[in-house]
Amino acid sequence: MIIGEQSLKFEKSPYIMEYASVCGHKEGEGPLKNEFDSVYTDDMFGCNTWEKAESAMQKITVNILLRKSCLKPADVRYIFAGDLMGQLIASTFGLLDFGIPLFGLYGACSTMGEALSLGAMTVAAGYADRIVSLASSHFASAEKTFRFPLEYGNQRPYSATWTVTGCGAVILGKNDEINKIKAKAKITGITTGKIVDYGVKDAMNMGACMAPAAADVIKKNLEDFNYNPGEYDKIITGDLGYIGQTILIDLLKAVNIDISKNHMDCGIEIFDSQTQDTHAGGSGCGCSASVLCGHILNKIKTNEWKKVLFVPTGALLSTISFNEGQSVPGIAHAVIIESK
Repeated sequence: MIIGEQSLKFEKSPYIMEYASVCGHKEGEGPLKNEFDSVYTDDMFGCNTWEKAESAMQKITVNILLRKSCLKPADVRYIFAGDLMGQLIASTFGLLDFGIPLFGLYGACSTMGEALSLGAMTVAAGYADRIVSLASSHFASAEKTFRFPLEYGNQRPYSATWTVTGCGAVILGKNDEINKIKAKAKITGITTGKIVDYGVKDAMNMGACMAPAAADVIKKNLEDFNYNPGEYDKIITGDLGYIGQTILIDLLKAVNIDISKNHMDCGIEIFDSQTQDTHAGGSGCGCSASVLCGHILNKIKTNEWKKVLFVPTGALLSTISFNEGQSVPGIAHAVIIESK
């Protein structure tokens, strides 16, 4: 199963049995509005704080996922989940009542890739029959944590991305005939990314911070599996936005890899740059997670896309590191998803 320097190729591919996504009102006004399971017009989700709202969004998403799967919480062995809050409080309180053993993850906006990778490894190794992989973010809670409270009313540069209020979750199941009939897709391999730091210190330009890590892991995936970019219908990054997309394509062209014809970025797809004031695009854990658990898996389920490389991207900063003048390293994880 070990292939190349950073990758795994699954001999018995774990299946994506079901998926679910929930988003806020701004995402519900974008191009993908009809592909989410639920769109809430109230970004507070009936709660009195932004953090509680994100927890509520996670709870709603998992309930939809279980309902679509005809499963109970007791049928799930583990949850691999994360968010952008300190101590993962959105996941802590959002998933508390399910009573499912939890692995809390933090990979910044790459968390859905990390959750899928670890979940797939767990199922493929026979340590669980079913697991849930999940990630979420909320515009207001993320702004308060990493930038400025919304009440401050600060101006946002055009390089800034808009944190997605969204959550995506999948159920991964073992490879057997019963699951094969019900499955929507399968994970055939992963490439785990490294921390890459080009010294960028602009926390309002996440695309520039993360693009080098995305380029590194995509290059390594192609080398480890001996693929060319055309092997994939789409190579899909998590939230580089317009600026990061340009940097990514240029970095890979410099090493004779051209992904310009089949590259897609979730942060670009989720909003309409012409009608929504999201500047460089969308970002956050919930960006790649919700686009995966709507648009991407819908395309794979119907065989419109047969094989994609899903590459959520993350900027590894905190308010402490930023205020102390440190750079913003990036990380990205690549997951090969194919039609069943």
